[in-house]
Amino acid sequence: MVGEMGKDAFNRIMEGLEDALAYADGDKSRGRETRIELPIPDVAVLRAKLGFTQQEFASYCKVSVRTIQNWEQGRRLPEGPARVLLTIIDKEPQAVRRALEAA
Repeated sequence: MVGEMGKDAFNRIMEGLEDALAYADGDKSRGRETRIELPIPDVAVLRAKLGFTQQEFASYCKVSVRTIQNWEQGRRLPEGPARVLLTIIDKEPQAVRRALEAA
């Protein structure tokens, strides 16, 4: 019984590995890409909620004041890691503070 279960598990693992290799080689039909779409944060509202000036918020996020201004005025949108960071700041500001203070 154990031999049969082990063989079945091995076959499933091999299928997964073959799918991953095919996907890495460009065959998108054998794998799937998982993406989490995050909403575009309203940076001005988030900053105001935390009680920061633009300068303070820029320092907190480790970006330039110009970047904060561009986000707030809609000239640019936060993308990738910046959007993730802003989402975390919005949902767990104390966790971000603790992490940055420890750094």
